[in-house]
Amino acid sequence: MPLVLHQSPLLWVRLAALVFSCIAFSVAVHGANLGRHAADWCIFCWCFSFAGTLVVLLVELFGLQSRAPVSWKNFPITFACYASLLCLSASIIFPLYFLKGYGTSGETRNYRIVSTVFSCLATIAYVSEVSISKARPGEVAGYMATAPGLLKVCETFVACVIFVFISDPVSYDSHDALKWCLAVYCICFILSAAVIVLCVGECTGCLPFPFARFLSAYALLAVLMYLSATIVWPVFKFDRKHGGTTHRPSHCGSDVGLCSYDKLVAVAVLTALNFVLYLADLVYSARLVFVTV
Repeated sequence: MPLVLHQSPLLWVRLAALVFSCIAFSVAVHGANLGRHAADWCIFCWCFSFAGTLVVLLVELFGLQSRAPVSWKNFPITFACYASLLCLSASIIFPLYFLKGYGTSGETRNYRIVSTVFSCLATIAYVSEVSISKARPGEVAGYMATAPGLLKVCETFVACVIFVFISDPVSYDSHDALKWCLAVYCICFILSAAVIVLCVGECTGCLPFPFARFLSAYALLAVLMYLSATIVWPVFKFDRKHGGTTHRPSHCGSDVGLCSYDKLVAVAVLTALNFVLYLADLVYSARLVFVTV
């Protein structure tokens, strides 16, 4: 079967992302002397991004889009968006755990710096791919190539990070209000993930109700739920009247990575971030219903 080569910017940014992610995990595994669980996450981010990009390139080069079991209008940009977020997280976590507090010289440190640099380059490449692939005004494209679709990816990713922070150590079992926050994170994550799966699998037409109106109603519900969590979490974690901690412990400055208090602050910030993302999602979804329908 002849190769189908398209000399386009999209091809070059995918090749760049493939090379950068490959170098990032290869150098880290070869000489970075990794020994913490955080390293496993970073290696996973780079390997997952590399493998997915390789699959996308092979399908594109051999012209197998019509035989793919997923919607090719939605899958590549969905993967690229997730890969950019994964590489971004690795670009933050890796130096935080493996460069912070270490000396200024040494071969191991040099390997770690190289992995960090190429992780950042891979992030830029994936962000460029998303920017090139996203739908332009008036252009017919898959839902995941539009702003609401990309917001869904960001919402689910932020929720996954929240799950990591609230589970190590467990920080939601001291009060029923905090369990409500956990319920908010879980419900909204499941629904957003379901929307992504339906779009990538081209199953939106199987729903017994209009998909656009469902998106608008769900976005409104998610905004209200995340608004409550944005208020409740800081009250019960940082207000002394409700058993919270008002000051950052002194030992946090010497800990490698994030201490428990830092994770509580991160959850509060990420909750507010997801509230903003769902609010923007609601604006776009409402426009989709009331302007185009």
